Amino acid sequence: MEFSINQIARDEVPGLLELIRDLARFEKLEHEVEATVDRLSASLFGANPVAGALIGRVDGELASYALYFFTFSSFIGRPGIWLEDLYVRPAFRRQGLGRAMIEAVARIGAERNCGRFEWTARNWNKNALDFYRKLGAQMMDEWVLVRMNAEGLRRIASRKV
Repeated sequence: MEFSINQIARDEVPGLLELIRDLARFEKLEHEVEATVDRLSASLFGANPVAGALIGRVDGELASYALYFFTFSSFIGRPGIWLEDLYVRPAFRRQGLGRAMIEAVARIGAERNCGRFEWTARNWNKNALDFYRKLGAQMMDEWVLVRMNAEGLRRIASRKV
């Protein structure tokens, strides 16, 4: 198996969306996908890109993606890199592609002098959690992910102080 990992090109965004939908189906979250080719293109290639993406191919076939963005830590006073998604299609798993994708994102973070590399994983995905532990990642059990959807964000933003 020969694979390649490259920064996404604009014409690959429809394939990225296909992979995102594959991940959502795997995680039983397909109903939450609101992304479109236009939204992803604007986020990745607009005037002020807010994220980056890597595409993995095996013998030219679309096999995986990693979507990332940069964060900031007040405690360490440096940027961090957040891995929003890592997905490898089932037919291409357990062949080193997932590890290579994480290493590629880590190199981007190292080049930007990031002080942290963080991501979340579903608590039921034992294979992923075991894989991350083998990489040396720490599980942050004392933290709780907090989220507000767009409606909640607008509601809070509209409150007058």
